[in-house]
Amino acid sequence: MNLSIVYALAAAALFGASTPLAKNLGLGLSPILLAGLLYLGSGLGLAAVRLLRDRGWKSPGLTPSEWPWLLGAIAFGGILGPVALMFGLTRTAGATASLMLNLESVLTAVIAWLVFRENADRRVVLGMIAIVLGGVVLSWSDGGGTSHDWTGPFAVALACLCWGIDNNLTRKVSASDALFIAGAKGLIAGAVNGGLALYLGAQLPGVAQLAPILLVGFLGYGISLVLFVLALRGLGSARTGAYFSTAPFLGAAIAVLVLGESVTLAFWIASALMAVGVWLHLTERHAHDHLHEATEHGHWHVHDEHHQHEHGFEWDAKVPHSHVHTHNAMRHSHAHFPDVHHRHRH
Repeated sequence: MNLSIVYALAAAALFGASTPLAKNLGLGLSPILLAGLLYLGSGLGLAAVRLLRDRGWKSPGLTPSEWPWLLGAIAFGGILGPVALMFGLTRTAGATASLMLNLESVLTAVIAWLVFRENADRRVVLGMIAIVLGGVVLSWSDGGGTSHDWTGPFAVALACLCWGIDNNLTRKVSASDALFIAGAKGLIAGAVNGGLALYLGAQLPGVAQLAPILLVGFLGYGISLVLFVLALRGLGSARTGAYFSTAPFLGAAIAVLVLGESVTLAFWIASALMAVGVWLHLTERHAHDHLHEATEHGHWHVHDEHHQHEHGFEWDAKVPHSHVHTHNAMRHSHAHFPDVHHRHRH
């Protein structure tokens, strides 16, 4: 199995597991404050990991042309998306909001296909539809309820659009340091949501409640987002978004296995639909003659067919290493995903 697929499914598993855990840990807290603390746990944890890894502060190595993409991703995914969702949740029934959150993967894919011209064949589209239908079945079974007015569902849909834009903008910088990208998003989103909650009158919880919330944020939002960025690097936005859409099922599985919640018919129907969707994606094979244009960028890599360059330092061709390097123009044919080296038009 492609390692990027493992990253995407692991990201979904961590995020899915964080949902029931955060729900139990955040009892009595405002939704905005809970979101802020989860993001803050993500940002602080990843900042600490990065400082330990680099033995101090190190420049993320983003090029001038990449900063606008990252800042745009943070604005849409870390600020506008969470605020729109929290506003929408106050005016929308829980079941309706859960159903509408499945729009994120659809909008991510649509933006990737129409705006960024990412390749998608019939198998990929059918797989995404099956996964999203599984999420719809799972969400629909959570209960009924009606929204108070149209502004609530509109705000939830707007949040999904923001995250769809965020996913595609993040793809543009996914070759850069995933720890920095995810950590920056977490710190800014945590500061904005937490600050907004405190301004509206929320009170910080005690250490006994705060510490596990920050830990869940670090794992379910922080490490999950790092893996998501690594998956974007190797799979592109649409496919990563589709795999990540299995998060509701994985969250439900955690609720059943760990928290002892009952298993419903909808759970098994959703399981079957998502299994079919993932299988369609896993068995995809996209191969054709294509041209690699000359480019220069930096990311972790080993020396393979796409990385044939010299170094001014000692190195082992089989050990992953990171530095700015140049790719010469090359034409060849092989099976590939729309990763950082295969973003050509079809």
